Amino acid sequence: MFGILFDEDDDPAPDPAAETTWYGRYIADIARHTRAPHAHRLRWVAATSRPASLAAKAAERQDGRAAERVLRRLRETTFVLGTPADTAQRVLDALAGLDGVDRGRLGAEMDDPEVVAAVRRDHAEARDPIPEAHAFRAPGPHGIGVKETDDGVRYALPTLVFSGPGGRVAAPGWRSVPEYLAALRTVAPRQLWEAAPVGPEEALAAYRSLTGPDLSLLTGGTTPPPAAVRGDTAGGPLWLHPCRYVDFRRTASAICR
Repeated sequence: MFGILFDEDDDPAPDPAAETTWYGRYIADIARHTRAPHAHRLRWVAATSRPASLAAKAAERQDGRAAERVLRRLRETTFVLGTPADTAQRVLDALAGLDGVDRGRLGAEMDDPEVVAAVRRDHAEARDPIPEAHAFRAPGPHGIGVKETDDGVRYALPTLVFSGPGGRVAAPGWRSVPEYLAALRTVAPRQLWEAAPVGPEEALAAYRSLTGPDLSLLTGGTTPPPAAVRGDTAGGPLWLHPCRYVDFRRTASAICR
């Protein structure tokens, strides 16, 4: 679900440079908490997150893998490169060479009425939090479940909502793996939720990039795949698939499977 944190009709910042500096520090503060990579320098604050949301929603029409890769790449434009993909052209430029994705089809479908309507529904749902989110309280920087807006409230982003035979649990903000597992066991206590770790090579083949926390969560270790190419960010290394590395740095294009 795409909450559209920055929208097209938002008032422009009176001092874009000051806003960019402030938001860059905000991202760095979050990254210290989550251990995620972040850009050495944020070049601008996204004018709108709607084009990226439309692209990610359109990618879902292709298949799950394409949708995941598009979403991850578009997030990386902000949190790794510091150049948010906030226009349709910037979105398509960011997706150039991304294997497993039909970029031409995606570009043609971003403005499809069904895609636009689906993103509009996501936007509305994000501003209609369930009671469990309103009631959520926890220590730490992501300790509340809803945020005030100019015309109401929205979910804290991101928020996961778990539903099942045992009820419903809201997990707003960044939560630990044990907290997510506890939520899953609450709503579906008869399921076994622990996933077996995968090898580093398998994880890299699936996601095309791996952070340090990704390696720990998915593989149970800290050793990157031997073939991975290291990219350094202000928040630590990002391990890139060799095929991803070529087009990620925009030095050439590659087609990999």
